[in-house]
Amino acid sequence: MVSPQISAPPGDWPGKHFGLPQTGQRSIARFGRRLAAVAIDIALGALISYAFFEYDRWASLAIFVVMQIVFIVLVSGSIGHLLLGMRVVPLKAGWIGIWRPIVRTMLLALLVPALIADRDRRGIHDRLAGTVLVRR
Repeated sequence: MVSPQISAPPGDWPGKHFGLPQTGQRSIARFGRRLAAVAIDIALGALISYAFFEYDRWASLAIFVVMQIVFIVLVSGSIGHLLLGMRVVPLKAGWIGIWRPIVRTMLLALLVPALIADRDRRGIHDRLAGTVLVRR
């Protein structure tokens, strides 16, 4: 069974071993907030697709992918992330680069990798890209 989150042992919290706080700014974003952000981004992609392509699901997916990559590279988060107070950061300090958003988004577009989370609430897409979604 796929679990969106795995609970941490007592005295531990998601992101602790990365040096992230338990709550507040730079803490790991919760599943509900993540899900709402993806829903916003998918809805925006669908609206743009509807406006320009009379709604085509492949155009919607392509728009979603392009928006994710461009916004994560430029402002460290998609429109949904920014609206809900989150950002995507690399685990190692520095600029997120271009390859991380591409890898992360391609796996996110498959959906299943995002639903399989570890104890830090990071999906496969975040683990392979070396990123983490934190609160702003």
